[in-house]
Amino acid sequence: MGNFVETLTNVNDAINSFVWVRIGLILLLGTGLVTTIITKCFQITHLKHWWVKTIGSVFSKDTHKKLGRKSGSVSQFQALCTALAATIGTGNIAGVSAAICIGGPGAVFWMWIAAFLGMMTNFSENILGIYYRRRNAEGEWSGGAMYYLKDGLGSYKGCRQIGAFLAGLFSVFAILASFGIGNMGQINKITLNIKSAFFTNIEATEIAGVSFVNWAIGICLMIIGGFVIIGGLQRIASFAERVVPFMAVAYVIGALIVMFAHISSIGAMFVAIFRFAFGIKAVAGGAAGVAISQVITQGCKRGVFSNEAGLGSSVMVHSNSNVKEPVKQGLWGIFEVFADTMVVCTMTAIVVLSSGAIDLTTGLVKEGTDDATLVAKAFGNIFGKPGEWFVAIAVLLFAFTTVLGWSHYGSKAVEYLFGVKGAKIYRVIFVLLMISGAIMTSSLAWDISDTFNGLMMIPNLIGVLSLTPLVIKLTNNYVDRKIHGKDIEPILSYDEKIQAEYAPLVKDED
Repeated sequence: MGNFVETLTNVNDAINSFVWVRIGLILLLGTGLVTTIITKCFQITHLKHWWVKTIGSVFSKDTHKKLGRKSGSVSQFQALCTALAATIGTGNIAGVSAAICIGGPGAVFWMWIAAFLGMMTNFSENILGIYYRRRNAEGEWSGGAMYYLKDGLGSYKGCRQIGAFLAGLFSVFAILASFGIGNMGQINKITLNIKSAFFTNIEATEIAGVSFVNWAIGICLMIIGGFVIIGGLQRIASFAERVVPFMAVAYVIGALIVMFAHISSIGAMFVAIFRFAFGIKAVAGGAAGVAISQVITQGCKRGVFSNEAGLGSSVMVHSNSNVKEPVKQGLWGIFEVFADTMVVCTMTAIVVLSSGAIDLTTGLVKEGTDDATLVAKAFGNIFGKPGEWFVAIAVLLFAFTTVLGWSHYGSKAVEYLFGVKGAKIYRVIFVLLMISGAIMTSSLAWDISDTFNGLMMIPNLIGVLSLTPLVIKLTNNYVDRKIHGKDIEPILSYDEKIQAEYAPLVKDED
């Protein structure tokens, strides 16, 4: 058994390295650069517009407008919160900490670069998702990379089978990733952090070789998760709408307090981020430096883990929005990446750099530093034990909402392959597997699902790149109408019936 696990680990490491380092990051950054160029740097040139139409409209009735369960859609704000529920996870805490410990402070700079380009990748994914979405057997919107691969890429001459194959491949990888990173891995992190913060001094009996505490946590999470997940997207979105804004704001406020407690060092922190963005030279005493390739890889990789721009995952929930205009939902995609990485991840980076575990002069990690508990200790330095409790609760909320978001992603991938009935069976299996995350001890499941996460990205980005002419067409149509005031026909859907139904309504809004 030991040899099998070792062989499996080695094979997975080789695939993971090939997918993420040799292909994935180049394809990811390349797609972000292409989508930024073809949209004429939309995230900067139209910054005021997308800001006003997203967070600036958060109190608008249209943003929160709900059409009921029969409509098969959720409000624009619910779609954003559900997408953020899946993206704001352990990657925003443990992921950022690990990136800095492995790649140095400069990794934060490349996290920002990946996010800046990722804004337009996410924008492109979302408008393609809305454009190619359709109603399923229950009247609910279904959209995602599998649909724009099959109907978009597949519409090109000689690409029908390629599009269908990549769509199926994406769906399979999405399902497998949802069970790992989207479920068991997150539950495992919750269990470890809750035990560390609240049950360190409790001796619990063991059941089947696993602590009763683990079983209890797993069962509680499974019951709560089952109540939300089995209820479908409407219940997930309703839960996310209430929890996500609270958890994000609370965490940012806590991080800001830590930041202001070290206000005198803020300048040195940002200097270290830019100084070590291109590697850390070896210093005296035998300390090893960090190569620029490692800095870039860690920053970009952890950035993608955090905001998921390019994976094609969040588009599956954005496609359920009640919005009629593809580009309008694309604007929320820009804000999603901004909020996740530029705000939440940057706050975590400041907390990590203020912890004293990173030498801001050399950029190297001090001996004995554990990146898994670094953020908790940094909060503990300011707030004492309650600070560590706060981080444990933050991880609980971040990771649990990630589980809810990924349950929807997996169900949509199953629905594409096996229909609505298959998606219902998937939700039950997904909930039952939650308890296994609480009792597992090996990190192999997390590592393997990490690989599937990267494998999702490749067919999705191929689809986005192949459909860049459509992205240009949709973006220019929106800009001409909404910003330049031209009286032209809106382009809303590949489906002639949906186009005919929505076009008059959108023209009235114009």
